[in-house]
Amino acid sequence: MNKKTNVLLLGDIIAVAVITAYGFLFHGELTTVSPYRILATFIPVLISWVLIAPWLGLYRPEIYTDWRQLWRTGWAVTLAAPIATFFRSLMLGNIPILPIFIAVVAATSALGMLIWRGIWWLIARQKN
Repeated sequence: MNKKTNVLLLGDIIAVAVITAYGFLFHGELTTVSPYRILATFIPVLISWVLIAPWLGLYRPEIYTDWRQLWRTGWAVTLAAPIATFFRSLMLGNIPILPIFIAVVAATSALGMLIWRGIWWLIARQKN
């Protein structure tokens, strides 16, 4: 991995953290739930993202510098969401996985990652 890719990956990690925190904040639980419960959402989403994103080429410069390839970000999150909710369920003791929760994780994560990756595209474009 080159320096740009490392910075992009760090940005992805921060984006997942912000998206996770926003979800708990939206539900009024950010300061009331245990840190384990927050990590039980953050870690599975991050692991799923890291498994899916490279498979769709999201760390290749020819992909992340082309705005026409931003759709891959949304697709990656859509594929990662069911995996993430499965891992989360396991971490929380096999709690049921509601289809609506998968959809919400996919939609909010896609929006957050598209915003971040759009910002990254603007930054990468400026440097070229």
